[in-house]
Amino acid sequence: MKRLMGGVIAAALVAGAFAATTTTAAVAAQATAPVLSPTPYQGWNTYYGLGGDFTEESIKSVADSLVSRGLAKAGYDIVWLDGGWQADQSRSAAGDLVPHPAKFPNGLKPLVDYIHGKGLKAGIYTDAGPYIPGKCGLGSGGYYQRDADQFAAWGFDAVKVDYLCGIAADLDPKTVFTEFAQALRNNASKRPMIFNLCNPVTSPDWGNYPESQQSINSWSYAPGIAQSWRTYTDVGFMGDIKFKDVLRNYDANARHPEVVKPGAFSDPDYLAPELGMSDEEFKTQLTLWAAAAAPLVIGSDVRKLSATTISMLTDPDVLAINQDKAAVQAVRVGAAGTTETWVKRLADGGRAVVLLNRGDSAKTITTTAKAVGLHGARFTLKNAWTNKVTESAGTISAAVPAHGTALIRVEPARGLPGVSHVTAGIPQVTKVGTDAQPEGSAPVVAGGDELTVQVNVRNDGLLPVLKPAVTIAGGNEWRVKPLTKAPVLLAGGKQATFAFTVQLPAGAAPGNASLTATTAYEAIGYGVQKQATVLAPVVVAPAPPDGTVPLSHHKWITATSGWMTPAIDESVGGGNPIKLTGTTYATGIGVASPSLVRYYLGKSCTRLAGTVGIDDVVNNVGPDGGTATFQVVGDGKVLFDSGTVDRHTPKPFDVDLTNVRVLDLVVGDAGDGGYNDRADWAAPTATC
Repeated sequence: MKRLMGGVIAAALVAGAFAATTTTAAVAAQATAPVLSPTPYQGWNTYYGLGGDFTEESIKSVADSLVSRGLAKAGYDIVWLDGGWQADQSRSAAGDLVPHPAKFPNGLKPLVDYIHGKGLKAGIYTDAGPYIPGKCGLGSGGYYQRDADQFAAWGFDAVKVDYLCGIAADLDPKTVFTEFAQALRNNASKRPMIFNLCNPVTSPDWGNYPESQQSINSWSYAPGIAQSWRTYTDVGFMGDIKFKDVLRNYDANARHPEVVKPGAFSDPDYLAPELGMSDEEFKTQLTLWAAAAAPLVIGSDVRKLSATTISMLTDPDVLAINQDKAAVQAVRVGAAGTTETWVKRLADGGRAVVLLNRGDSAKTITTTAKAVGLHGARFTLKNAWTNKVTESAGTISAAVPAHGTALIRVEPARGLPGVSHVTAGIPQVTKVGTDAQPEGSAPVVAGGDELTVQVNVRNDGLLPVLKPAVTIAGGNEWRVKPLTKAPVLLAGGKQATFAFTVQLPAGAAPGNASLTATTAYEAIGYGVQKQATVLAPVVVAPAPPDGTVPLSHHKWITATSGWMTPAIDESVGGGNPIKLTGTTYATGIGVASPSLVRYYLGKSCTRLAGTVGIDDVVNNVGPDGGTATFQVVGDGKVLFDSGTVDRHTPKPFDVDLTNVRVLDLVVGDAGDGGYNDRADWAAPTATC
């Protein structure tokens, strides 16, 4: 699924190789998808973890691991070969597809038999367009029925059909995918095969294409002909998956929940544990995919995954929500934002509720049973990840880590009252010294600072809880002093606030630390209950800059780039010097949009000057894209805003940094996506 970055092949290049026929009502009827997988299918695919570098032996090894590590038992039972299985000359003289002889010396039939012998299924890959060397690895254009018959004869149970050659040949996806679906349905072996329709083309990521050719249009026809259909471009690159792209694909996937039904599922692309995301971020991806009734296909090398990841992938409560027989896709309740609530109706009448935190700091997220479509006086809340079961009078709430989720199964309560649902708040740094803490960012502190910390504890149940108490722990030698007295009782629907001061030692080492709040209380009839909530990270900053210095040579607190990583004194992604409209700069920061680079100044600086622009290197890539916005932000206040900057108009900046503790350099995509946005902060010079 290598991305194409714009352009189409003239029809003359493929004349005679493929001729698309007009889709008739009869063809569409023959292509109608049967219900082969009433709930979302699960499996593994070679693409993100192995790329095209796989062989008969490595595929057998993965199949063995799916079984031995418990993944197959949990439902991950399709072993899917993506591009790379085919020979360099992918067809024989007779027109049959040919496996790569060095990778598969015995052909594919014995490998499929081996997979079946493990109790698993086998999947394979092709493309809807005609093979065009240099544009795609193989193509079935002109050979639909022959290839469908061949896949069935080899014993495959699933076929992924890409659109790389299709877009290169400027074909109509609805027409060609419908014809391919017909061929799969009519295969000579009468073998049922799952059809994964994979059109990953999006604009502007791939260039300027009409909506009818893009993945965002697949929903309009794919549910009638395929078991699943891709809803956006790839979720990342081989071995490199970013959380922001997971969220991007989820949002695109969520646009048309009304067409999802048993046997037909929106596909936001593969699961990507240990390929660039943290464990918390992957848990969020798995939670969102489960709520979306999406196919769960692992893209990583399962042989190398940690025990923690395997435990997440096989969590029975999470998988039960994904595999719920109602096959309903979650929808958002309320407004979009940094924190969101998503709800999935379940077959038993209950709800799966996702509390999503897109932000960079932990948040308490709250909704109600009424808001998610349930009515009554008491509700059972089961946290799918922790298995903790509590009872609420109608409030659904949880402390959610940065980039995290809570997944809660909610049903009307019956029988005797259960343990009250207590929302133990996240420790919030409200002040550093005398300075209020900006909303939404990780607290930045330094040695010797005194923090004011607050924890809110709320009883969401009907019954009171007794002796609520909170303790705080920080880094090594951090001194904690309580400022409030704990109440004896916390009634249902009431909240108590616990406040503390936390003093850092003067020599606190720079790096990430955390504040942990442990909340304890006595639930009537159930004894002492405890919850721990963590604010992470608390950033202990390095020393601020001193003198007049290139800011790019000072250690940043955090730095992000839309793709790859921020570069010091170079443009992003290639080792080239920073260059704007012919002028080369010795110092600076190169990023791709969107980007945030954060520094600690500690009120020691008075000025920052430099130039922003799109690096000249984009002129070697192409004319598309290459626009960005630049902002200098001090303690949450915008000090400089460039407006839209293109490759021809770099802009100087000169800002007053007096009394600024934390400085952010922010790059946006100017509203047209990140295509060719190689943005530079050229010669950013701080006076401190």
